[in-house]
Amino acid sequence: MVNFNGTIISPKELQISHENRAFKYGDGVFETIKVENNRVIFFEDHYFRLMASMRMLRMKIPMEFTLEFLQDEILKTVKENITQNTSSRVKLTVFRKDGGLYTPKTNEIDYLIDVKPISLEEKDSYTIDLYKDFYNYSGLLSTVKTTNRMVNTLASIFAKENDFDNCILLNERKGVVEVTNGNIFIVKGNTIKTPALTEGCIKGVVRKKIIEIVTKHPDFTIEETTISPFEIQKADEVFITNAIVGITSVTNYRKKTFDNSIAQKLKNSLKVTSLTMS
Repeated sequence: MVNFNGTIISPKELQISHENRAFKYGDGVFETIKVENNRVIFFEDHYFRLMASMRMLRMKIPMEFTLEFLQDEILKTVKENITQNTSSRVKLTVFRKDGGLYTPKTNEIDYLIDVKPISLEEKDSYTIDLYKDFYNYSGLLSTVKTTNRMVNTLASIFAKENDFDNCILLNERKGVVEVTNGNIFIVKGNTIKTPALTEGCIKGVVRKKIIEIVTKHPDFTIEETTISPFEIQKADEVFITNAIVGITSVTNYRKKTFDNSIAQKLKNSLKVTSLTMS
């Protein structure tokens, strides 16, 4: 079952027209959210990111779109799909209403919530490499999770074809931006680096949490900066963050093998944060 504008219907009943703007122009944004034991994880951060994205894209935010309203709509949809207290992946997509060419007829929106159970298996090895066919251009628009994810899609296909678990996306300056499904961090000594938002990376919710955790840690410093691919080979650790998995340690990049001790510590801290802040 899916939730379309507040109404729970079966996917077969869902009527998305040929004029749908997310389909025709990628004119939409989305949030991928984890729900665990009927708790929406880090929802305040997801909510404020969604509101900021909608404002940037000049969408009209409905009066009823409060944090409490959307959280209730998410949990209502989860209840219709997940029978046991298991983890679920929720995708909340907001798109401008039908009509218009590049110029829309209206800035009012529709929304769709769909839910899938999460089935995660931890891998002993996790290999990444660079994707260099197309760039993820730097700039504020790239920090928004729009429904146009073509570079991510092509990089994911490239990874699958070459037996990688993931690929690193680069910007037009050949700086590291992110991976296909999350943000990237590198560890060298006591310094933890992640690409700055000005590099074109998604303004990740878990990225934000990791930065907050490291900032408070007396033994480490965090830098939001430019990162070259060369620095990845010199790193002690590399890890990936996203809302569903949390932290994934990278074990291999080309001929380099990485440790994961700091990532494991951060994973424990993130779990505590998710329990106390949701």
